[in-house]
Amino acid sequence: MSDTFQDLADIPKDFLRDGTQFVRRCTKPDKREFIKISQAVGMGFLIMGAIGYFIKLIHIPVNNILVGGA
Repeated sequence: MSDTFQDLADIPKDFLRDGTQFVRRCTKPDKREFIKISQAVGMGFLIMGAIGYFIKLIHIPVNNILVGGA
């Protein structure tokens, strides 16, 4: 019974220890890495926006044909 309680009590301690180890290992990106990540995110925004725009562009006439031009 006390082993089970001890195991449950160790879970938050282990989580906190793992979390602090992770944060200590994290580093800020340097300028080159930050620019590379920003470019990748920007390209993703542009691509997803273009896809959404073309889908909407195709959807409007198709919807007008199906609904009846009202």
